[in-house]
Amino acid sequence: MATKERIGYIEGILSSILNVILFGMKLIVGVSVGSVSMIADAWHTLSDTLTSLIVILGFWFSSQPEDKEHPFGHGRAEPIAGIIIGVLMGLVGFRFISESVVNLRGHAAAVFDSRSIIVFAVSVLLKEAMAQFAIRAGKKVNSSSLIADGWHHRSDAIASAIIVVGAFFSHKIWWIDSVLGIIVSLFILFFTYEVIRHAANQLLGEAASDSEIKELNSLLSETGATNIHHVHIHRYGDHVEMTLHVELPKDTLLEDAHATGTKIEALIRKTLNYEPTVHIEPY
Repeated sequence: MATKERIGYIEGILSSILNVILFGMKLIVGVSVGSVSMIADAWHTLSDTLTSLIVILGFWFSSQPEDKEHPFGHGRAEPIAGIIIGVLMGLVGFRFISESVVNLRGHAAAVFDSRSIIVFAVSVLLKEAMAQFAIRAGKKVNSSSLIADGWHHRSDAIASAIIVVGAFFSHKIWWIDSVLGIIVSLFILFFTYEVIRHAANQLLGEAASDSEIKELNSLLSETGATNIHHVHIHRYGDHVEMTLHVELPKDTLLEDAHATGTKIEALIRKTLNYEPTVHIEPY
C-alpha cells in the first residue's frame, strides 16, 4: 500500500472513531441543557464522521489503476470527495442557522452546566489535534480530501470553543445560545466555501503560477527554447499533466526541433515529476 493511501486510511479511521464518541457526548449534554448550539455542534461532529468515511472511499477510488475509460487514473476521486464533504458541511450550516433564528425569535434560552462545558472544552483540544494531523498530512501527500477533512475538524473545534466561551455568559444573556448557534453555522459555511473552492480548482484545471513559470524559464534556458507560454496544469491525484508552448528559431531543422522538445520533456519529468506535452513554435 502506498504511503499516501495508508495515511488517508489512518486519518479516516481515527477520525471516524473519535467523532462518534464526541457526537454521543455532545448530544447527551446538549439535550440535557436544551442548547440548540450544542446540539448543532454535536451533529456537526457526526457529519465529520461521514466526511471521514468519504475520505476513505476517495483514497480507495483514487488508488485504482488507470483503465480504458480512465487513461489518467482515478486520482480526481479525491477532489470530488472534497466537494461532497463541502456540500454536506453546507447543509449542516444552513439547517442550524434556520433553527437558531427560530429559537431567537421564540426567546428560547439554554442553561449550561459544568459537565457540558467540560465536554466541549475537551472536544476543542481533540478536534484541533485531528485538524493539525489531517491538514499537515494532506499538505505532505498533496491530498485535497485530507485537507478538507482537516478544515472540517478545525471548524468543529472553533465552534466548540465559541460555545465554551458563551456558556459562561448564558445565565446573564438569554439569547446567547441562539446567537452562538448562528455564529457556529456561519463558521461552518465559511469552511464549506474554502473546501469546495480548493477542490474545484483542481478539477477545473489550473494555470501555472508566476513562480512555476519562472522555474520553467530557468530550467529550460539551456535548451535554447524561449517565450515559454500557454502553460496548463492538469492534476489527477499524484499524476500531473503539463502542456506548454515554446519558441525556437524558425530555421531550426525538424529533427533538431524534435530533439529539443524531447530534451525539454525529459527535464520536466526529472525535475518537476510532471508528464509534459511540448508544442514548438517558430519565432
